[in-house]
Amino acid sequence: MADPRPGATTTPNGVEFAIHSRHAERIELCLFDDAGEQELCRLPLEKGGDTLWHISVEGARAGTRYGYRAHGEWNPDQGLWFDPSKLLVDPYALELDRPFAYDPRLSEYGHDTAALVPKAIVTECRPVPLSPPRFSPGGLIYEANVRGLTKQHPDIPEAERGTIRALTHPAILAHLKALGVTAVELMPITAWIDERHLPPLGLSNAWGYNPVALMALDPRLCPGGVRELAETVAVLHDNGIGVILDLVFNHTGESNRFGPILSMRGIDNLSYYRHLPGEPGALVNDTGTGNTLACGKGMVCDLVIDTLRHFVAHAGVDGFRFDLAPVIGRGPDGFSTQSPIIRRILGDELLKDRVLIAEPWDIGPGGYQLGNFPEQFLEWNDRARDDFRMFWRGDDRKLGDLATALAGSSPIFGRNGATKTRSVNFIAAHDGFSLMDIVSYAHKHNEANGEENRDGHNENHSWNNGTEGETSDPHIRARRRADVKALLATLFMSRGAIMLTAGDEFGRTQNGNNNAYAQDNELTWLDWAHVDREILDHAVRLSEIRRRFAVFSDMSLMTDEDVAWLTPSGEPMTPHEWELPGNGRLVMVLKSFDRKTGKHCRLAIAFNRAHEQAALQLPGGSDGWEVLLGDGFTLPPRSASIFLDNP
Repeated sequence: MADPRPGATTTPNGVEFAIHSRHAERIELCLFDDAGEQELCRLPLEKGGDTLWHISVEGARAGTRYGYRAHGEWNPDQGLWFDPSKLLVDPYALELDRPFAYDPRLSEYGHDTAALVPKAIVTECRPVPLSPPRFSPGGLIYEANVRGLTKQHPDIPEAERGTIRALTHPAILAHLKALGVTAVELMPITAWIDERHLPPLGLSNAWGYNPVALMALDPRLCPGGVRELAETVAVLHDNGIGVILDLVFNHTGESNRFGPILSMRGIDNLSYYRHLPGEPGALVNDTGTGNTLACGKGMVCDLVIDTLRHFVAHAGVDGFRFDLAPVIGRGPDGFSTQSPIIRRILGDELLKDRVLIAEPWDIGPGGYQLGNFPEQFLEWNDRARDDFRMFWRGDDRKLGDLATALAGSSPIFGRNGATKTRSVNFIAAHDGFSLMDIVSYAHKHNEANGEENRDGHNENHSWNNGTEGETSDPHIRARRRADVKALLATLFMSRGAIMLTAGDEFGRTQNGNNNAYAQDNELTWLDWAHVDREILDHAVRLSEIRRRFAVFSDMSLMTDEDVAWLTPSGEPMTPHEWELPGNGRLVMVLKSFDRKTGKHCRLAIAFNRAHEQAALQLPGGSDGWEVLLGDGFTLPPRSASIFLDNP
């Protein structure tokens, strides 16, 4: 007879419960009333094999609330955290009856936590019809904090604001379609807990990058569970928009040895987490969050793969972004593209065609892996991000770096003979300054986070246009708007997939906070009442141009046959001009296919970083060129202009 599947599986007669633990001496299933408040009974599980404990409960049904208690030695210095007073959430829980809430008693040995911990709910999931991913490389990814995106939208019913379902509202759909979004990338929506230092500060986690249950959706965002997610995905698909889930498989919210005991730590800390060699009580901290999941071990590897398969099979999602992705590729000998999880993803029939995006860095040894993931992975490109920013900030000798990033970053993605880029280009993301803040603040301002401005990156390659932060000076405001528009044009005219963080298309600000993870309030909720229409209209126009011309979504690395680099006077760039300090003018001439006319054509994108206008001379003279974006053949200060030569 085959081993039961981990989790809670309904049968004709009841429910089969199963959980992995190698080191527990005894495990009990705890069943609760329908309110999840009263513990009704504790049932001992039977151990089969090395790690799997299981029990069949006749009469149990979908909707049953449950948790576990694990018995064994309490010896944290040896990595043993067994405390039967702790109610533990099933790592395979599919739905929870309430959100996690931090309480110091969750860490105290001997304190019963049944009243403090969410109860898992036995859930019957229905498979959804599957189709190829709606998103293809080269498209526009819209990174969105589900709560922040819709919490203040005036057209959405108040009860739905901040939820997954709100993404299906006509106002949101219309905005996404006008912007030309091909996939929304949802920041973590699985159940998370606040970092323990936040509640005393009156703060709470706004981003979700502190998960506990990897499969269960957070009830605050998705009260309807996976069915609500599936229905939302279906509506977005009907509108031509894919869905990518940002998932965290690198750590959990149980944190370091002073963190709460909620799930895997109490079930089998030694098996679920990585520890320093020869020091079972010392957790590896490659993530900077206090612990690191042991992704190279069988039960954790299985959990990750089963989680991915669950969201594809039961919600129909198009793909995944992997937070701190080197963790899933790191084993005893360092990072490897042949790690068990990566090999299983690429070989899994349900997963192998999904969109895969790596955040290719963590703080562990060999943690910076940009360009090193398998060819099936797209990768966040922080070098392109920094080069785009530094060029427009005015840094010297950045023309070559700008051109390299615009053309697909071949030094990074062209290694070992590769001919395609896998770059996800972006200017700003959830982590760091908003796009408007990049041009409004020279320094971070994170005082509201309660850490005396010590948190967050110190070097943001940002500038303030003459004064730090908010100003009523119309001249400075106009300069900032021009810089945002130029940065957007640079992003939209680059080769590779591109990513825009929600609200950056209309001037959102976080008042200089570049680490707003703890600001679940108006600072991170999009201010729909004060949309900058000029910036938004500009972004919409850029998206229209990008979709019209195939050259931008082509993932081939550009060659000299595809692009010519010219001076504003129409002459080829020379080595001297590439390296000339202070030179901030460049014209990129591209061959493309025009999807609107069905003809081949040429495009010219002219970048003018200077604070003075510049005359432009295009090949063959201006008569044959149409202005698609800009003020004609005189380049405005701090701008990017686009021209079409369509014979």
